[in-house]
Amino acid sequence: MFDELSVRFEDAVKGLRGENKITEDNIDIALKQVRRALLEADVSLSVVKEFIEEVRQKAIGSEVVRGVKPGEKFVEVVHKQLVEIMGGANAPLSDAASKPAVILMAGLQGAGKTTATAKLGLYLKEKGNKILMVAADVYRPAAIEQLHTLGKQIDVDVFSLGKDLSPEEIAVSGLNKAKEEGFDTLIVDTAGRLQIDEEMMSEMVRIRSAVEPDEVLLVVDSMIGQEAADLTKSFHEKVGITGAVLTKLDGDSRGGAALSIRKVSGKPIKFIGTGEKVEALQPFHPERMAGRILGMGDVLTLVEKAQKEVEIADAEQMQRKFQEATFDFSDFVKQMRLIKRMGSLGGLMKMIPGMNKIDDGMLKSGEEQLKRIEAMIGSMTLPERSQPELLAAQPSRRRRVALGSGHTLKEVDKVLSDFQKMRGLMKQMSSGSGFPGIGAPGGMPGMVPNQNRGRGSGSIGSPKRQRPHKKKKGFGDL
Repeated sequence: MFDELSVRFEDAVKGLRGENKITEDNIDIALKQVRRALLEADVSLSVVKEFIEEVRQKAIGSEVVRGVKPGEKFVEVVHKQLVEIMGGANAPLSDAASKPAVILMAGLQGAGKTTATAKLGLYLKEKGNKILMVAADVYRPAAIEQLHTLGKQIDVDVFSLGKDLSPEEIAVSGLNKAKEEGFDTLIVDTAGRLQIDEEMMSEMVRIRSAVEPDEVLLVVDSMIGQEAADLTKSFHEKVGITGAVLTKLDGDSRGGAALSIRKVSGKPIKFIGTGEKVEALQPFHPERMAGRILGMGDVLTLVEKAQKEVEIADAEQMQRKFQEATFDFSDFVKQMRLIKRMGSLGGLMKMIPGMNKIDDGMLKSGEEQLKRIEAMIGSMTLPERSQPELLAAQPSRRRRVALGSGHTLKEVDKVLSDFQKMRGLMKQMSSGSGFPGIGAPGGMPGMVPNQNRGRGSGSIGSPKRQRPHKKKKGFGDL
């Protein structure tokens, strides 16, 4: 997401390199790049105009601290303004005065409303809530069955009364059940239309009046661009919403909807859908999203994803294996599957600062390589997985693995060699030696001894031999 926008912002910052300060002249060139980037990202024109003017006023004349380049100051101003137009801070779900809290899901057909209902149900369940989902979409074929299927998948109860009763009657019956059986939260999935019409709006108003929800969340497809902001505004004026859920954000490299909704509609984005999996729902944090747009990554979200998937005991065990160089192929598969649960490799890499520049083709190639490695490991016996030395010592075992996984012996040899090197590096890092070629932790810049070096290579930081000629300065001497 935001790939194109990130590249454009980077180009704008490049234009300020070599400048001593931000002026009217040099900022005009940068702002034209930003303006073009936002319009191409399908951000609402009114939002673009206001954004550009605010950045201009805050950037020109701002004090550039010694050591901070004008380009860096420009990024700081743009980051703050991006956060502001997206709402400033995360807007959490409101606290209900009494249980159950009632959440009404609205939106057009095709926006992913039923799936978003299940994703929200799982998200709240993982927070310790007892959830009941209500299937009140009586018009779309298989909508009720879809919610029941998703409910079984995430182990959340679903209430339905077929298609003969009105949506408001079904919603009220679901609310009564929730009250009687002690549910913490009721999420009502309603019907959508291909476009906004009076019948749809009237029905939403009736359902709202019947169950008096604490939250009315509009599910919006991010792929429709700036129309998402106008849609949110229209729904709010006619029905009265409390926030939006922006879906399919992983498939939109432009990101205009995320930048427009709050400013145009006045209502915050509360959640974003970042994939097809039912786990792919995140609270919307404007400051984190601004960081992603500017290529700064999103470490906090990455850490949260890892904490959700990794048990402390497992992490401690894995750390010991790294330290003792006993990390084996079974552990490798376990880590790969952990990454898959957290999301795509590309999506995770781009949350790391600086990694947004990695080419999508390279990321795809990396994912394919991981699949090939997993296939090879799948062809190994349990002793071979736990003792890679068996494969290293017996070529016949490697040939069998190659044949069983559909790869060449050369490819299996390469994977085994890389794995053994990785184990060695992990042990070196854990012991405090540092990487070969990189300064040891906590010491002066230097290199660990390398037995494979040629004559006279030595170790930077080790006692120097007396030489008759003047030695040129190397990296370790600077």
